[in-house]
Amino acid sequence: MTESLPYEASRLASIVVFRGVKNGPVLRALRGFFECEGDESERVEKYADFVSALYDQGYNLSRYLLRAAAEDENQYVILRSRGEPIPVALQWAVEGELGIFQELSDLTAEDFRRLMGFAGYLPGFDTEKLDFAAEFEKRIRNIRRTGYGQYARHTMFRVVDGDIRPVHTPDRTNISSLVGYELQRGQLLDNTRALLRGLPAANALLIGDAGTGKSSSIKAVANLLSPEGLRLIEVPKAEIAHIPAIMEHLRDNPLKFILFIDDLSFEKNDDTFSAMKAILEGSVSVKASNTVIYATSNRRHLVKESMSDRDGDDVHINDTIQDTVALSDRFGLTILFTKPPKALYLRIVHELCVKKGIPELPDLDTRACAFALRRGGMTPRAAEQFTDSVLSTQTEE
Repeated sequence: MTESLPYEASRLASIVVFRGVKNGPVLRALRGFFECEGDESERVEKYADFVSALYDQGYNLSRYLLRAAAEDENQYVILRSRGEPIPVALQWAVEGELGIFQELSDLTAEDFRRLMGFAGYLPGFDTEKLDFAAEFEKRIRNIRRTGYGQYARHTMFRVVDGDIRPVHTPDRTNISSLVGYELQRGQLLDNTRALLRGLPAANALLIGDAGTGKSSSIKAVANLLSPEGLRLIEVPKAEIAHIPAIMEHLRDNPLKFILFIDDLSFEKNDDTFSAMKAILEGSVSVKASNTVIYATSNRRHLVKESMSDRDGDDVHINDTIQDTVALSDRFGLTILFTKPPKALYLRIVHELCVKKGIPELPDLDTRACAFALRRGGMTPRAAEQFTDSVLSTQTEE
C-alpha cells in the first residue's frame, strides 16, 4: 500500500482551482505525509502532524474539506456568484479536483494504518459518507447568503490601512437584548432588509445623545441579518478616504455590506470631509448597490462650526456654510436617538433586571435614577451599567 503514497502526493500537487485549500494547513500536512520517504517513525509523525492540523479546524475530515472548498475564493466560485458562464476547461478542472476531495473525505484512520503497514496506536478522526460534488453544488447555490473567502468565515470586519480584516471576537449584541427605541430600530431594519432584497436602500445617519444605543442598534441588526447574507465592516474615520476602493472591491461580491462609521464628526478644514461628501453624493466611481453606509454621531451637524467661520471675505461664504452644515442631510435616512424620559429609562432598567435575573428591589427606581444622575443622565447605557453594578454586588454577596 505504501507504493500509492507518491501517487496521492502528485494528485494533491495537481490541484489548481482550489489552491487555497491545497495550501491550507490540513492538506499541506497531508501532502507532507504522502511525500514522506522516511522510516515508520517519521511517517507516523507526519500523520500526527496531519491529524493535529485537522483538529485545529474540527475533527471531521469530510466536513472540513467540504467547508474549505465552499469557502475558498477562486475564479470558479467568483464566476458562479456572478451568474457568469463557466469555461469548459475550468468546469473540467473543478470536477476533477472535487473528485480528489471526495476520495480524501472517505479516508479513515484505519486506511492510513494500512497505507503505512503500522500496527501501533494512531489518533483517529471523524469522516462521513458524502456526495461531495452534490454537497458542494448545494453550498454554491446558496452563496448569496453564505459568501466565500473570509466573508464566509466571518461576519464582522474592520478596515486597517485600507485592508478589510476580520474581527475574530465580534460584538454579539442582539436585538432581543436591547430595550426601547423599537421605532428607530424598526426603521433601520426595514432599510437593511431592502438592501438584502436588492431594493434601493439609503445611507443612514443615527444621531442623538451619547449612550442611547446607536452603535449597538447597528451591530444588533448586522448580527440578526448575517444569516441572510449581511456583513458589517467598521471604517474608522481615518480610513474614510479608502471607502471608494472598498466599494469597488465589494461591488461584485454576492453578499450585502454595511460600512459602519462610528462617532462621525469633522473639524474645520478636515481633509476627509470632501471625501465623505463625494461618497454620500453617490458619484459613479463609488456607488455600489450591495453596500450602504451607516454612521452614528452625537452631533446634528457633522462639521464643528464656530461663529468665526461665518466671517471672512469668501464671496460664496453662504454656500460654504451651507455645504458644511448640510453634510448630514446627504444621508438618505436620518434616525434620531434622544435621551429617554424617566418612564422609559425605568422601563429599560426593569426589563434588563428581568433579562439578567435580578430580583425586584424595593428601592430599585430610586437607586437607578441616582446612578443616572451621577453618570450624566438617563440613557440605555446608564441603565446597562446600573444593572451590571447591581448584579455584581449581588454576586459578591
